[in-house]
Amino acid sequence: MSVADSARASRLSPSVDWLESVDPATGTVVGRVEVTPVDQIPVRVAAAQRAARAWGAVAIAERVRILREAAPALAAAVETIGTLASREMGKPLPEGRGEAKHAASVFAADVESIGRSLAPTIVEDERTRSTMRFDPLGVAAVITPWNFPVSMPQESVLPALVAGNAVVLKPSEETPLTADAWAAPIIAALTAAGHPEVLQVVHGDERQGRALVRSEVQLVVFTGSRAAGADILEAAGPGLKRVILELGGKDPLIVLEDADLEAASTFATRNCFRNAGQVCVGTERIYVAKPVAARFTELLVEKARALKQGPCDEAGVQVGPMVHGRQKAMVLRQVEDAVKRGAALLLGGAGSAGDHGNYVPPTVLANLDHSMPIMREETFGPVACVMTVAGDDEAVECANDSPYGLGGAVFGSPDRAEAVAARLATAMVGINRSCGGAEGTPWVGARHSGYGYRGGVEGDRQFAQVRVISRSKPPTA
Repeated sequence: MSVADSARASRLSPSVDWLESVDPATGTVVGRVEVTPVDQIPVRVAAAQRAARAWGAVAIAERVRILREAAPALAAAVETIGTLASREMGKPLPEGRGEAKHAASVFAADVESIGRSLAPTIVEDERTRSTMRFDPLGVAAVITPWNFPVSMPQESVLPALVAGNAVVLKPSEETPLTADAWAAPIIAALTAAGHPEVLQVVHGDERQGRALVRSEVQLVVFTGSRAAGADILEAAGPGLKRVILELGGKDPLIVLEDADLEAASTFATRNCFRNAGQVCVGTERIYVAKPVAARFTELLVEKARALKQGPCDEAGVQVGPMVHGRQKAMVLRQVEDAVKRGAALLLGGAGSAGDHGNYVPPTVLANLDHSMPIMREETFGPVACVMTVAGDDEAVECANDSPYGLGGAVFGSPDRAEAVAARLATAMVGINRSCGGAEGTPWVGARHSGYGYRGGVEGDRQFAQVRVISRSKPPTA
């Protein structure tokens, strides 16, 4: 067990009232927050219920105005928030600060856009005029992960607040300081407007999360593992609570024989190793047409070998550590199992240079097949898995041989690549690029990767109760 993991293992014992945040690269304590006792969760939710009644009665334009007031303070705190994100979960400082800067730069525009999505809409025919309203649900429990500790809260909390819901946010126990720093300007703006308990942050581990899901909330928004999502669905069932889940992924990349191999290998390097592979839409499986497989793999290994790994504040670092020792152990178990089953280890792996502390070196595997768990189970680490396929049909068959369906990519001539993409079972597919869509499209998963979705007009409206109020038109002469 690593130093950082040992600290994490002891910090949440029943006798301890503080949650320590640990730098996964060094094991040093970044800071601490007070743990919310489990028996206080219903008390917090009851306060949120009271706050929701007043907040929901505020006109949507005024809710937008109040939330916009947080934007300048959020922008002023970018360096602090981004540094905390990097120190708490290990991503390089430019990435942590970049995440915080982007969140601040789009904050006001996103609030306004969500407000437009949730404004009443008129639908009419010859006899009836109906108003579609998007009204508050009540209290939203928002449970967010550690891998993007600024973006994930913002993308889930803002639509809930604009919709008129009160929110109880439980961030990951790995990144509590980042969540507090991000939420502080919003809480300050709400408090100044007379709504101090509309956004609350609670801290703890899965015990607090379970208590929150089982409390008197009307909406649960969760980003995390498939297993935890299934537990949430089961717990939410008796109360018929609204649930929005973004779960795991096992994203495929298909490289066709007419692909630009330089572009494809550059994308694969970025998408396999960014954030040390701890990305829901990271590339975890690569299917390459046989005529170009050798050259593609050569380019990928060359680019992966050039990546610099280290602590977040070291100049030029591109790949950080795993968030904790348990994650490292799980990733290396998958790699070692694949090698035992016949996979070729082309780069990295256990015992190679850089394998120390919570680090997993950038790793490339080849000679893989779907009998190996690493091609079927989520890895969430810096591992590129390359499998040679005979052609488009086999690539599609292999890509779809998974319970997951979050994102994916196809590289090749655009029309041919799009025809292949249309046959995939994933919800978001990029053609010669990443899977994220144009502004206004939702972030959505298929199969076991998603239940509900966020973003765009349709996604924003999932945070509200749709109501239809109709009146008859006067008869025409």
